[in-house]
Amino acid sequence: MDFLSPHPAEETAALLENFLSSKGMKIFARIDQAAEAVAVGLALRPTILILFGNPKAGTPLMQQYPELALDLPLRVLVWEEAGKVHVSFPGPDELRDRYHLPITPFEILPGLLKSALDVR
Repeated sequence: MDFLSPHPAEETAALLENFLSSKGMKIFARIDQAAEAVAVGLALRPTILILFGNPKAGTPLMQQYPELALDLPLRVLVWEEAGKVHVSFPGPDELRDRYHLPITPFEILPGLLKSALDVR
């Protein structure tokens, strides 16, 4: 899934991290891929990957559906192209279909991420 953020990439990432933390989510990692590219002499548009989740909620799912651990913790990518900031993440339906789950996990994720950025 993908939607546009009205904020610059760095601010978008910070807003997402703060919002997710305030909802009891753990931020496992924040990877500034553009900074890593610069460190090896390459250029990359603003690209920030955030790994987040709630072990208390995710662990039972992984116990029941072990392969789901390939996509947990959850992740969101903030990236910029042509002056537009994108927020991309695996959607709940995509996760359900990928692992043939009888449920749709994380259905609130799209709304949650949009709420963090005040996007409708």
